[in-house]
Amino acid sequence: MVDLFAGPGGLDTAAEALGVTSVGVEWDAGAYATRLRAGLHTIHDDVRKCNPSDAPFKGANVLAGGPPCQTFTVAGNGAGRRALDTVLKFVQRLVDRDKWFNIEADLAELEDERTGLVLQPLHWALEALDNPELDPYHAIVLEQVPAVLPVWEAYAKALSDEYETDCGVLHTEEFGVPQTRRRAVLIARRRNEDQRLHSPLPLKLPTPTHQRYRGRTTAGDEGFPFASAVPEKWVSMAEALPERPAPFTVISNYGTGGDPKARGERQSDQPSATVTGKISRNRVIGPNGTSRFSFSEAGRLQTFPAAYPWSGKDVSQQIGNAVPPRLGMHIISAALGLGRPSQEALERLASWRPTMSEEGATEDEKDI
Repeated sequence: MVDLFAGPGGLDTAAEALGVTSVGVEWDAGAYATRLRAGLHTIHDDVRKCNPSDAPFKGANVLAGGPPCQTFTVAGNGAGRRALDTVLKFVQRLVDRDKWFNIEADLAELEDERTGLVLQPLHWALEALDNPELDPYHAIVLEQVPAVLPVWEAYAKALSDEYETDCGVLHTEEFGVPQTRRRAVLIARRRNEDQRLHSPLPLKLPTPTHQRYRGRTTAGDEGFPFASAVPEKWVSMAEALPERPAPFTVISNYGTGGDPKARGERQSDQPSATVTGKISRNRVIGPNGTSRFSFSEAGRLQTFPAAYPWSGKDVSQQIGNAVPPRLGMHIISAALGLGRPSQEALERLASWRPTMSEEGATEDEKDI
């Protein structure tokens, strides 16, 4: 698997738990430092300077990625949302096989250049289809904030001749992530490629394993029709962080309802609110007073293993930007036709340990 915009390794650790090898592309020095200590195969470069025909990526048969979301997210500057119609026109230009250097030059004129990064996965997918020296990707896995769903829908249409596709918005707590977070996900599988996959099933987004969080009301309390089909309740912060004294209250750094003074609150017997790059600013009020989440705790709310070796600068931002590995396992499994991740695979993720210790890092790596 080649993981574009690989970040600190959410999709890579998910793939590893499933027995899928991966190589990630990541330019951010902080995320790269974390990946080094995690022992993840990484190309430290700008995706725009890489190509699927480059040696490290030639053998990959799965394309994955979560392009930077800052310009599309509600908490960001909104440049991506404002440019959505323009981005969709760029998708069509890619489909029409306009010269990439023409498209790249025009992307540089966008209000925020990061907006154009959302087009890179389609560029790679089409390049692999058109280049006779490459094998087309057998499967594609993409995730972003919900505002990007129209782009994924345009991707699905653009790839429809060659790929089965499915896309939509998933709720992370429905997959055992102790956090309410909505993500736009696209999965694709090349048509007539089923015989190359292990246990192919019809392509569709993964089905929930846990109930959706609806405040303190459970599905069973209100007789929701899926209550019997999805018996597992969402996972609370207290369950994810058993060593932290409970009960505790988390007070968000963000205001709610447009009022910056109205801080959102969650209790320890509830899932966390969306983990953002500002999670280190949240106050945690418990029996022993007020504290902050450690990096390990914040990572576990994203379902990273407890031993994950967070390193480098802006660790909170790394954690907030990452794909929750447990969600990643479900969407990779769905794309490959493997069904739900096994309990053994989920336990491998939870018990994961880095293959390279901090002591094993070079002095240069320690300075990153």
